[in-house]
Amino acid sequence: MTVTTLVTGGGSGIGRACALTLAENGHHVIVTGRRMDALEETVSLIGTENASAISADLTNPEQVDALYNKIEADHGHLDVLFNNAGNNVPARPIGDIPVEDFIKVIDVNVTGAFLAARGAFNLMRQQNPQGGRIINNGSISATMPRPGSTPYTCAKHAITGLTRTIALDGRPYNIACGQIDIGNAASNMTSSMGDGVPQADLSIKPEPVMDVQNVAKSVFHMASLPLDANVLFMTVMATSMPFVGRG
Repeated sequence: MTVTTLVTGGGSGIGRACALTLAENGHHVIVTGRRMDALEETVSLIGTENASAISADLTNPEQVDALYNKIEADHGHLDVLFNNAGNNVPARPIGDIPVEDFIKVIDVNVTGAFLAARGAFNLMRQQNPQGGRIINNGSISATMPRPGSTPYTCAKHAITGLTRTIALDGRPYNIACGQIDIGNAASNMTSSMGDGVPQADLSIKPEPVMDVQNVAKSVFHMASLPLDANVLFMTVMATSMPFVGRG
């Protein structure tokens, strides 16, 4: 039976890179997100035999329910969710962060991740054979924040809690859950790192980045394990970035 995998935020960046690698390794990949044009571009890069696109606003419970209903109707099962969709806002000290910016990040990075995981969990526990795997996209900010990153750091700490609780809740249903924490993978979100990003001493310095394909290979490794084995947490980072010893 074909491995069916859903990638949220699959229209660009890390999501697209992971979708391509998973499809190259035998998965039928469903990409979802708000922008259908970007999703269709990902599908065109893979080919319609091995990929499909379903547009959904992951912060909207009704649209998420419709997403999983369509996956069940079209494929009958879901084996893997790469819970990847996320956003961010400009760095500022907490006192300067508009409330709207905080809510914007939490809506997508926490509520959206919860709704996507909830939908996958419900489909995986009711399907036959029962079970599946959820891989949450965390961040090194789930361990060590940058200055001025309150919304994003709070969101990624929440993802760690989500991962741990799903890993427990999934045990009776053969559902594994793990988290990949990524540091400085080249994408739209890291395009400014060559010009400099805030450091712990409040200076601005450029940082090294790594090829996003390293993330894609790591996600594929996590997804390819049998369900009686799990990578609970994996950190993949640019070797020389200031993470170990940050502070």
